[in-house]
Amino acid sequence: MSSRSDEMARGGKAGFSRLRLDAGTLTPIVAAIVLAAYAALRMRWDWLGDYYPLLIRGLFMTVLLVVVTASLGMLLAIPIGLVQVVGPKWLALPARAFCTVIRGTPLLLQLWLLYYGLGSLFPQFPWIRDSALWPILRQAWPYAFLGLTLSYAAYEGEVFRGAFKGVPKGQLDAARAYGMSGFLTFRRIWLPQAFRRAMPTLAGETILQLKATPLVATITVIDVYSVAAQVRQQTYLTYEPLLLISAIYIVLAVVITKVFARLSGRSGDNTAFRKS
Repeated sequence: MSSRSDEMARGGKAGFSRLRLDAGTLTPIVAAIVLAAYAALRMRWDWLGDYYPLLIRGLFMTVLLVVVTASLGMLLAIPIGLVQVVGPKWLALPARAFCTVIRGTPLLLQLWLLYYGLGSLFPQFPWIRDSALWPILRQAWPYAFLGLTLSYAAYEGEVFRGAFKGVPKGQLDAARAYGMSGFLTFRRIWLPQAFRRAMPTLAGETILQLKATPLVATITVIDVYSVAAQVRQQTYLTYEPLLLISAIYIVLAVVITKVFARLSGRSGDNTAFRKS
């Protein structure tokens, strides 16, 4: 009888915890609904009809910047992190120096050095101006993609360095004892384990990458933030464009969180030894 009472008490506590969790989840949703209703009824949105093609173009550029630079940056970060753990030293030292320089300088400064510095040097060489790459190199977007990719690679390179070092040595020794080659051990044991350890940080860094994309507006790349700035300058509306792009960034951050949560769940299911 007493055990049944205990179970009922535990059930009541669990239900109360779920109720509190639901209340904590519902509060921001209700606040967002109230804010959206106020914005829809009390603010001006007639400018959307004139600017929506530009907003879609800016949104496309923002999403493209995040997806491409995060993907390329991650591909660079894995070898950058790995060589810092296993060497050789002549590769580990440049990789560490790259991470130190990129992480130690503002991203805005890096973009300006690439676009206004490196980009202004290219026109001085006739063989570059006459090459097939010149129509691309004279645009601003390649420097934006390059700057964001290098920044992401430097930060994630350090994350992967710690993730590779965090994999227990016993697992690697067991894989070798199992007869796996070095590459197979890396592909089936080391990299999946490191990737799973780095996954929570990767989600946060990718959201930070999203929030860094407005900096490309300073080198004339049109993203969703620069479109909102144009709307503010041309319509003299302050809050409406800012509220709209804030909602866009929140939605994109939620999407990134969901994607990485899904990837994290899959990586958790696929343990390396189960594959082998």
